[in-house]
Amino acid sequence: MANSVIFAPDKGSYIRTNAWLAAVAMAGAMLVLWLFGNPYIWTGAPAGLVAIGIRAWYLASEELVANWEMSDTTLTGPGPRKVSLNQIEKINTMGSFVQIVTKSGDKHLIKYQADPAATKAAIERGVR
Repeated sequence: MANSVIFAPDKGSYIRTNAWLAAVAMAGAMLVLWLFGNPYIWTGAPAGLVAIGIRAWYLASEELVANWEMSDTTLTGPGPRKVSLNQIEKINTMGSFVQIVTKSGDKHLIKYQADPAATKAAIERGVR
């Protein structure tokens, strides 16, 4: 691999992931209210939606610029994240995320990928 490959987060995947998270939060909040006998269980839905909406809005400026770059020998992520390709033991996909597991057990997430299977395949090619 002569050039580096950039794995940038996808805005559409970010929105879809947070929409699913909001749906789960809405259902969870309604369930909790129902379990406690609250007669207004419907209020859990807007509460869950608002909570995840605010979280998604607040984190977007950070998450949507968190690029990972793969060179011939290294996978470098945001902050101090750096993984030698020869230390990667396992690569998993989870929704729009790709999880990297090293031989020492460290785990890293490449988040909000438009095509997580393609990201996984590209990293697997680099590891070989």
